[in-house]
Amino acid sequence: MAALDRFLMAEATEYEFKSAVEANKPRSWLKTVSAFANGVGGSIYFGVSDDGAAIGLDDAQKAAERVSELIKARIEPAVKNVVLEPLNADGKDILRVMISGGANTPYYYAGDGTKIAYYRIGNESAQAPAAVLNELLLKGLHQTFDALETKYRFSDYSYTLFEATYRQKTGLAIDKPRDYRSFGMLMGDDALTYGGALFADQCPIYQSRVFCTRWNGLKKGGLYVDALDSDEFQSNAISLLTDALKFVRHNSSVKWKKTGAGRIEMPDYPSEAVHETLVNALVHRDYMIQGSEIHVDMYDDRLEIVSPGGMPDGKRIQDLDIDDIPSIRRNPIICDLFSRLRLMERRGSGLRKIIDQYPEDTEPSFRSTEQSFVVTLENLNYCKTSAPRGDYVGYDINADNCDDIGEYISEDISDGMGDGNNAFLILSAIAEEPRSTQKELAARTGLPARAVAREIRRLRDSGVIRRYGSYKAGFWGIDI
Repeated sequence: MAALDRFLMAEATEYEFKSAVEANKPRSWLKTVSAFANGVGGSIYFGVSDDGAAIGLDDAQKAAERVSELIKARIEPAVKNVVLEPLNADGKDILRVMISGGANTPYYYAGDGTKIAYYRIGNESAQAPAAVLNELLLKGLHQTFDALETKYRFSDYSYTLFEATYRQKTGLAIDKPRDYRSFGMLMGDDALTYGGALFADQCPIYQSRVFCTRWNGLKKGGLYVDALDSDEFQSNAISLLTDALKFVRHNSSVKWKKTGAGRIEMPDYPSEAVHETLVNALVHRDYMIQGSEIHVDMYDDRLEIVSPGGMPDGKRIQDLDIDDIPSIRRNPIICDLFSRLRLMERRGSGLRKIIDQYPEDTEPSFRSTEQSFVVTLENLNYCKTSAPRGDYVGYDINADNCDDIGEYISEDISDGMGDGNNAFLILSAIAEEPRSTQKELAARTGLPARAVAREIRRLRDSGVIRRYGSYKAGFWGIDI
């Protein structure tokens, strides 16, 4: 196996193992030829077992001739760049077949009465779904979705927000219609491109939507309260960014700690990371997936932003080095417009910028499939020893790694917000039993009912606690 070690360790996105050339069932490996040609290319190693061991071919020359013959006969259109290379590993002959990514996509496997385009996802070759096939068709035409002409007329729409944002960010006025043409938003005299339609005040693109939800707890759904807040936005790209940012801010808290020089603010999520993640979702998503939308899901411990469409080249982001990803823009016109509006940078550094906003031990995570791209941002103020009780999260304020909560109680609550000791007793009682009523809190703490009511009002006014649901059936949430 020593001769193969310099090439591979296991089956992955850009290579695959085959023990033999299955001439009677060539679809088993020709689908991978189709997938590699439709993507970034790759290699098939014949004479290698699934676990990467060289088992050899009986006649490598005959195998090479058969491989070449079947690729020519069964792949449409013809794949131009195919290189066959004989190798020797542990004294055994194997054959490496290198397929380059093609320009005339989609490349189909044509045989057995079928004609199917495949694409690479992870270490598998799968039949391309409609959205991927549409992208391959556009790639073969050297086009992108946002550059396509639509049925919508420029004269029927207004661009007040786009023009005002452009003037605010650049100090320049839009020259109509010349700038719209040069920006790729307008074709001919009056035809909008999809990129242009996505920035109209009355955006007509149905899938230009963002669904936002603040879930109750650490997962979707719950026994008593499924969602604490939710909203659905359908609008132009600029408004979607603004509305989604407002939703996240509204459902986040900014904690602070007093220092000798003043105070340090500690938001749940770094604003720059949230902004970059939402921008990436808007500019790089696949708008050709009908009925799709971006999802912003907020939980107690994290924020997940899910955009339609995986990586444009079919790779999985979790398998790649973030600092070594080539910049491939699915929607170059939309990217350019966001850059012109000073809402993103041109140099494709968004993912690194997101990571750099976080401490090393809480780095954001990135995950992609063939249908979606998911970014997860950790809540920097979430107490990791919080234990779910039913459908809410109760905070164990005596937990070893949650001393900061006690510090907030002793420093911040007592500073202009009533009796710190009373606040500590009430918060402790709420943490133990969040469904307590004020009367029950008085009984649990031994405080007079008036003192409990006074502290509850102060804690609510300062944003430290919130009541979810009705007085009888609801529960308290601690937000410190």
